[in-house]
Amino acid sequence: MAENLQRQSINRPASRVLAVLLPLISVCYPLLWYWGRERGLFGWLALAMAAVWILRAWWAPTGGQRAVAAVVAVFFAAAWLLNQPAAMYWYPVGMSGLMLLLFGGSLFTRQSLIERLARLREPDLPAAAVAYTRRVTQVWCAFFVFNGGVAAALVLAQAWQAWAWYTGVLAYVLMGVLFVLEWLCRRRLRHVHGAAEGH
Repeated sequence: MAENLQRQSINRPASRVLAVLLPLISVCYPLLWYWGRERGLFGWLALAMAAVWILRAWWAPTGGQRAVAAVVAVFFAAAWLLNQPAAMYWYPVGMSGLMLLLFGGSLFTRQSLIERLARLREPDLPAAAVAYTRRVTQVWCAFFVFNGGVAAALVLAQAWQAWAWYTGVLAYVLMGVLFVLEWLCRRRLRHVHGAAEGH
């Protein structure tokens, strides 16, 4: 018991570091790989990515997160062991696929992923909010299908510069736009329902 508590206390700051490090790596990865592919960085980058995801698997708080992190770590380790630098281009495609499975899979459960996140802040969600969170989850599923499809098409077309700019810049701009639009819609929904309850 004491050992488990000690491990949790050690894991907590490490998890926080990885929570910041992984998104940063994901953002930088396409441009870093595009720049480093002709400079002999394949092995270093593949091993570094595998190591980071192994750490994520080790410190992940849930079994599902551990499984996802382990799959990604194996992907990079296999790319390095089999000397397949072309596989590195498929990382953004794979991440979109994993996110689609995560969001889409939740639609077949009692609560969608967005609803679960919303209930962390507001446990007693009204029926309208539950329906809204389900629609938002569906919108994100559509985005991941689109995003993964574009990234895959660019890989198949061997349009490496376009791949780097789309997966490393434009995809995150689109995500930001989607976040802002959802926030505006949510504010509008709260205003409408607040006005309705006032009457």
